[in-house]
Amino acid sequence: MAVVGESAAGGQPDRLAMAEGDQLRADQPGFGVYVHWPFCAQKCPYCDFNSHVRFGGRDGRSGWNEARFLSAYLRELQHFRALTGPRRASSVFFGGGTPSLMQGATVAAILDEIARLWDIDADAEITLEANPGSVEAGRFRDYRAAGVNRVSVGVQSLVAADLKALGRIHTVEEAKAALKIATGTFERTSFDLIYARSGQDLAAWRSELAEALAFGPSHLSLYQLTIEPGTMFEKLYASGQLVVPDEDSAADMFEATQEITEAAGLPAYEVSNHACPGEESRHNLIYWRYGEYVGLGPGAHGRIVTDGGRLATVIERHPETWVTQVEASGHGITELEPISRAAAADEMLLMGLRLREGVDLHRLTEVGGLRAGSDAVGRLVEEGVLESVGEGRRLRAVGRGRFLVNELVRQISASFVTAGNVAESLT
Repeated sequence: MAVVGESAAGGQPDRLAMAEGDQLRADQPGFGVYVHWPFCAQKCPYCDFNSHVRFGGRDGRSGWNEARFLSAYLRELQHFRALTGPRRASSVFFGGGTPSLMQGATVAAILDEIARLWDIDADAEITLEANPGSVEAGRFRDYRAAGVNRVSVGVQSLVAADLKALGRIHTVEEAKAALKIATGTFERTSFDLIYARSGQDLAAWRSELAEALAFGPSHLSLYQLTIEPGTMFEKLYASGQLVVPDEDSAADMFEATQEITEAAGLPAYEVSNHACPGEESRHNLIYWRYGEYVGLGPGAHGRIVTDGGRLATVIERHPETWVTQVEASGHGITELEPISRAAAADEMLLMGLRLREGVDLHRLTEVGGLRAGSDAVGRLVEEGVLESVGEGRRLRAVGRGRFLVNELVRQISASFVTAGNVAESLT
C-alpha cells in the first residue's frame, strides 16, 4: 500500500485544499472506503443485507469468476476517484456478504488500487468481516499480508443449538478456534453476538456474554435480534413459528449488556458497539459522525462531498447486473443524488444520536445551516431522554431516549431554525 503523500498520479503530493469548497471536506471526521462483497456460503434467515448464494460448497470459489469481479472493483474505484478528487483515507472496510470468502490476492489488489488512487493514513484502519468457518480462518494470514490489520468475526452465538437456529454453518468450536487465530494474526479483533434470540432469557444471555468477555476482546458488537422485512425470520414470525422475547425482556437484556460490558472495561460508544477506550471502530465512527465515504460493490451506499455539495450514492444490488454495468460504463451507480442541507442535518442527527458522545451542534450548523430550537431541546432534556453535554456543545440520547432515536430526530428536526435567524441556542 502507498504511504501518505504519494499521489495517484505518479508520486507527487496530493493537496487536500485544491478547490473552492475543500474546507468543508477538511472539516469532515475522516474519509473511508467501503467495499461490499455480496457472496455468502448460505443465506442466514435473519439477514436483510445484500448477500447472494451462488455456489454449492463452502470453498467460496465455485460460483463466480473472482478475477472478473476484481476487475470490476478496480474500475469502480477509479470512477469514484474521479468523483471525489484527492482525499486522505483513514479507513477501509470490507463488508458483505462474506468478504472472508475472497482470496487474499483479491483483497491485496483492491487495497493496492485504493492506495494508488487516494492517500492512505500511515495508521489507517483496514477491516475485513469474516465468518468463523475453517475455510475463512485459513485465509487470515493471507489477509494480514495483504494489509488488513483488523478483523470482525461473525460469531453470533456461543450456543450450538442457537447457531443452528440462526442458520449459521460454523460450530461453536470453529468460532472459538477462529477467534484464537484472529487474535494471533491481526493487531485488532472484534466479534459479533446476537441476543434476544428465540428461547433466550436474561440469565442465559448474562452467562453467554460473560463467556464472550472471557476471550478478552477489545471490541464487541452486540445486536438485539430484529425481525427484518423480507427475511425468512419475518415469515416464521408472522406464522407464529418463531417466538422472540417481548419488548420488556429485550430491554432488560439491553440494560444488562450495558452494565456487564461497562464493568468489563468495554463501555458502549454506540448503541450496539462496545470497546476499550481507543479500540472503537474508526470506520464506523465515520458513518456515525457523518463523515465522507465511498461505497462500492453491489448494493453499497456512499456519502461523498464534491464542489457541488453532498451526494448520496447507491450501487446496483444484483451482482451479475452490477459487474456487467461496470464493464460497460465503468461504474454500477444507480442513484447519484444531491443531499439538501436540511436532509444532511437530519441524517447527521440520526447517526450521531446513536453515539455515546452525541452530536456536535456546531458541526450540525455547519453541515445543515440550521440550529435546534432551545425550547424543544429543553423539553426533551426535562423528559430525561436527551442530555446536553460539553457546555451545551453536544446533545446525546440518554435513558429511554436510546430506544427512541427516530422520535428524537423528528422532534428536534421540527424545531430547526435557520442558523442566521436565531439568537438563542444551546450552541
